[in-house]
Amino acid sequence: MISIANIYIKYGERVLLDYVNFVIKPKDKIGLVGRNGAGKSTMLKLIAKYQSADDGSISYPTNASIGFLHQELNITKGKTVMEEAESAFEYLKKIEARLEILNQEVETRTDYESDSYAKMLNELVDLNDQLHHQGSQDKAGLIEQTLKGLGFKQSDFPRLTDEFSGGWQMRIILAKMLLQQPDYLLLDEPTNHLDIESIIWLESFLKVYQGCVIVISHDRQFLNNVTKRTIEIEMGKVYDYQGNYDTYMNIRAERLEKQMAAHKNQTRIIAQKEKVINKFMAKATKTKMAQSMKKQLDKMERIELDVADTAAMNLRFPPAPRSGQVVLEIKNLQKKYGENLVLNDIDFKMDRGEKVSFVGQNGQGKTTLAKIIVNELRHTSGELNLGHNVEIGYYAQNQSDTLYLKNTVLETMEAHSPPEKRTSLRSILGAFMFSGEDSDKKVSVLSGGERARLALACLLLRPFNLLVLDEPTNHLDLISKDVLKRAIQNYDGTLIVVSHDRDFLEGLTEKTIEFRDKKLHTHLGDINYFLNQRKMENMRQVELSKSSHAGVAAKKVKKDNTLSKEDFEKKRRFQKDVQNAERKIDKLEKLIKQQEKEMEADDFYSRADVQTKLDAYAQSKKDLDLAMDAWELATEGMEALG
Repeated sequence: MISIANIYIKYGERVLLDYVNFVIKPKDKIGLVGRNGAGKSTMLKLIAKYQSADDGSISYPTNASIGFLHQELNITKGKTVMEEAESAFEYLKKIEARLEILNQEVETRTDYESDSYAKMLNELVDLNDQLHHQGSQDKAGLIEQTLKGLGFKQSDFPRLTDEFSGGWQMRIILAKMLLQQPDYLLLDEPTNHLDIESIIWLESFLKVYQGCVIVISHDRQFLNNVTKRTIEIEMGKVYDYQGNYDTYMNIRAERLEKQMAAHKNQTRIIAQKEKVINKFMAKATKTKMAQSMKKQLDKMERIELDVADTAAMNLRFPPAPRSGQVVLEIKNLQKKYGENLVLNDIDFKMDRGEKVSFVGQNGQGKTTLAKIIVNELRHTSGELNLGHNVEIGYYAQNQSDTLYLKNTVLETMEAHSPPEKRTSLRSILGAFMFSGEDSDKKVSVLSGGERARLALACLLLRPFNLLVLDEPTNHLDLISKDVLKRAIQNYDGTLIVVSHDRDFLEGLTEKTIEFRDKKLHTHLGDINYFLNQRKMENMRQVELSKSSHAGVAAKKVKKDNTLSKEDFEKKRRFQKDVQNAERKIDKLEKLIKQQEKEMEADDFYSRADVQTKLDAYAQSKKDLDLAMDAWELATEGMEALG
């Protein structure tokens, strides 16, 4: 286990971590939570040995491996995606080299009774186990499964990593890290550059991950689905809770409520005793008794209330000016980047007051269409018409990055403000948690969350009736996200929101627009309705695929008569293999569903056999992958024979 002991960090006059202590166990799934700037990323950097503390120490298990995904990673240039992913297994060569050295030592050493000899044998066994486990895996299959799970297509594998954007390069690094399977996996905002489908895949991967996972995320649903322990960093202190994010919030509220009640009761008792002591002190005959009571009172251990940072921005969108009934209408729209067709033959209409979300895999055109609507991009062909009196408010995906770094916070607001609002800018900044001297800070020294709040404050300086938000929750902590969500729910205008945050989107819109295959697919419900529909659609596609294979086999029965006897027997064996594989797949899918249902029980992770159950579940998933491969191989063999 990793032991964090008396860690202390101070920046200027501010104490970031005030002699904190906790222990990380090998199989923990930990959510690291707290406000922006509380010290979460600093804590991960300390554990990953990227940073040193002013005081205190961190101890590690022997030979423990650590993987750290953070926001400033740089990828190796000049390699293909596949080559970079394959480099995840380079550590196996190091294991082999170390084993060779140890085997030579076994042959030459004669100090069989010494501690160092026993230690060498233990290392030899451990490395052989690692090599056997990792070396026996289908590396090519694992790489393909991981890359596709994170959103890459087969056609991306031979492309150079240099060709991809920063977000996609981060996915490559994440894939490589997952393939390495470190003992302790530290993830700082891993969902920032992932779409919903990739987030769901990553959740499934991390749930059954055999090592320890510590994750910082502002995605509440991701934390709930992955973590089983929550460590909160608040005002320099650490608070440790057993349970996921929702459990932590409930326990925390109960703890603070009980603490408040106990503090209130103790304060009442102290006041009563002080009153009696003062009364007795005035009487000479009872002075000795009063002094004795005072000593007892001084020895009483006082209940201290935990100091919490409860500050939150006060966000309310201005009333929307009335627009025409039809706010936006798009007909036969097409968008190309050079020869690359992104959107094709798009029809889309919005009425006044509608709230819709844009979802889908990255690269499908969500941001492109948002930019076309707000006139930041020109479409290639087709029509786009805004309705009568439509005023657009736009928050871009990188909105906080567009702020002029040399300006102060107040100067930034003045640059975006109409003249009539200038007198109220400081009060608006106060509502966004920029008080007093904060308004004189340069934008360059603000954190990502502070810049996001400033960009939102700038957005509210002018009235609008069509609000277009592209990934507005990036850099916002969970409290600020909740404030933004409530403000949007109370907004009386028309809304388009692009987001991959399921918790944020839940109940926010009444229509979900999925971007897929250069088209728009409309779902009349919120994000949960859409995900359920997609799940059912995927299941239907599997059933149709099985039916079509059966139909093809039935149509080709007559052709079997034209096959040679040898080929006919081969085909019959392939058909039998297909049937056996399908039966096995069906059996395993039912087993996995049963195992997942069992894992949903509240007391599952407190059972004595939890690790055995998790290992069995992981094995079932591997068996299913092997059965799918066998089915595919047999099907290809059968089809090759006609």
